[in-house]
Amino acid sequence: MTDTELKLPAIDPVSLEEHTGTYYPDAVKGPAEARIKRRLGDALGLSHFGVNYTILPPGTWSAFRHWHQNEDEFVYILEGEVTLISDAGEQILGPGMAAGFPAGDADGHQLINNSSENVVMLEVGNRTPNDTVQYPDMDLMLVKKPGDHQYSDRQGNPIGDKVAGAPGSDDG
Repeated sequence: MTDTELKLPAIDPVSLEEHTGTYYPDAVKGPAEARIKRRLGDALGLSHFGVNYTILPPGTWSAFRHWHQNEDEFVYILEGEVTLISDAGEQILGPGMAAGFPAGDADGHQLINNSSENVVMLEVGNRTPNDTVQYPDMDLMLVKKPGDHQYSDRQGNPIGDKVAGAPGSDDG
């Protein structure tokens, strides 16, 4: 079925605009720069939670290892094999597997595509207007306020420009 045959509330994710890269400050850009997201939640007008159709090409990270103070996160693997890194160590997730990261749980996590094929997954997060994201392996944090996202070091010194209008459930 093509997108021209679909009418809201239905969409074809592959027909949506791709967003490649991250909002990380230039000083700390990294392997998450090659990730590709299609913002399903935005396309469907969802306001309470965000959903991203995300592709991690080989060698790409979902984000730096991080955790959210106020936002739950959930991922569901559709295609490929991805390495989940958390305080529990490394685990391989394949199609049909899922992982969840409760708000306030200081278990830093990230997904890395160490394979030679794309990983395709759904990312879901609540659109908490105020959140702090901690990056335990580096001197970095993100304070999210409505329409105002600011990266800083752990002492609160700004790193890079404010990210105005950055979408929710996108930690980098």
